[in-house]
Amino acid sequence: MNIGIIGSGNMGSGLGKIWARRGHQVIFSFSRDMNKLNELARSVPNSRAASPAEAVEQSEVVLLAVRWANVEEAIKAGGSFKEKVLIDCTNPLNPDLSDLAIGHTTSAAEEIARLAKEAKVVKAFNTVFAEVYHSSSRRFGTRMTSMFYCGDDVEAKATVEKLIKEVGFEPIDAGPLKVARYLEPLGMFMVQLGYVRGMGTNIALSLIRR
Repeated sequence: MNIGIIGSGNMGSGLGKIWARRGHQVIFSFSRDMNKLNELARSVPNSRAASPAEAVEQSEVVLLAVRWANVEEAIKAGGSFKEKVLIDCTNPLNPDLSDLAIGHTTSAAEEIARLAKEAKVVKAFNTVFAEVYHSSSRRFGTRMTSMFYCGDDVEAKATVEKLIKEVGFEPIDAGPLKVARYLEPLGMFMVQLGYVRGMGTNIALSLIRR
């Protein structure tokens, strides 16, 4: 599968490297420093650096992994998202990480769907810190981390479910895209635990059922 990464910071690079090592063709994009972007692409097989427009055009799946303040710029730079599966792993945090910029009546994922009108948007990967993506395993001892995802397109969600499994998580279908209104506050809760409560960023959630 061809996967474009828009936003090649800690989140985008971590997930992109995992998928590249799994044999997907990964295109890293959207960086202020092209030397750094090229260095990232050289660090893992099956990957290269390009512009956001090239990453979108040449991929079936696109991961949007930018700060909330850069979302509109990144989507414009990507061009047409027609028929693309667009995975949104953003959380609409204020710059100081103190609160969500939007919520309750909408979500980052829903706003992104409005900006990229022809994309098949799926919310996923927003409830785990980047440190977990850069670690050697997503397991915590014998326990598998749960990854919640939501979206309105059945086939797009099936694609994302497979990618979640490849990363090493247990995929949990949380429902339609509007459920992102609950997943994004959950991401904020993880920030609260990790930074404010001092638990660090090597933490994750696991849904227990019986």
